[in-house]
Amino acid sequence: MPQKTEFHIPIKSDGSTALDTLANTSGLSRQKIKQAMQKGCVWIETNHYTQRLRRAKRTLSKGHTLHCYYDSYVLKMTPPDAQLVCDKGDYSIWNKPSGMLSQGSKWGDHCTLYRWAEKHLKPERPAFIVHRLDRAASGLTILAHKKKIASQFADMFQKHELEKHYEVWVNGDFSSQLTEKNPIKIITDELDHKPAESYAQLIKVVADSKSGQTQSLLDVEIKTGRKHQIRKHLAGLGFPVVGDRLYNANQKHTKNLQLKAILLRFDCPITGAPIVFKLEGE
Repeated sequence: MPQKTEFHIPIKSDGSTALDTLANTSGLSRQKIKQAMQKGCVWIETNHYTQRLRRAKRTLSKGHTLHCYYDSYVLKMTPPDAQLVCDKGDYSIWNKPSGMLSQGSKWGDHCTLYRWAEKHLKPERPAFIVHRLDRAASGLTILAHKKKIASQFADMFQKHELEKHYEVWVNGDFSSQLTEKNPIKIITDELDHKPAESYAQLIKVVADSKSGQTQSLLDVEIKTGRKHQIRKHLAGLGFPVVGDRLYNANQKHTKNLQLKAILLRFDCPITGAPIVFKLEGE
């Protein structure tokens, strides 16, 4: 069987199970199908919705379509362990490791933070993405466990009522960007045709002992959440993030992306009380 393949199976009669249907069509063993379903690469399409299907014994109806996106390379991947920082019941705060995804794809979601939470939280409950960190980035991430709470967090982000700070190592001496009167570098432009705003403050400048290069440690606060915002803003200034293989591809990299979300400050959507979560930085 090819390493990567797709199956799209129209259901023409009532009563068959997802497991039986895929076993009869795909050539995969029933055990592999069950494992693939748990890893999120099987979908059911009805007249009303398309969603992941994890229950092997789900009974199908005429008019449904079963989709399977099977990639043995993706399914063999193992997610790194995420660390639970705080469980508030209706939402939780996690320290996402570098290498863990925030969002899955049609090929699977077993390496995502939300799926990790669904499998490891006690009591078990669904998890909804509130915001995203790049796969290579690490640090504080919020997951909601009720759709209402997810909507409240989404509203906070849209209204810029949630403060987010990142610890970022960049190549170069960032003090050249600052003055005594302006100790914080404000970066504003458009990313993906939308306003983007970042605030970078210098913590320290050091010489890397191995490479001999000068590097700077920054505290970066973002007011907007555009894709790769910090990485694009700093690379655009000529200070790419250390370990950034996308926006600093010409440099030899010996470290992972040195970008970590270290602080979240917001009013709790349950109690309304101000709350701060902070990871220890450098």
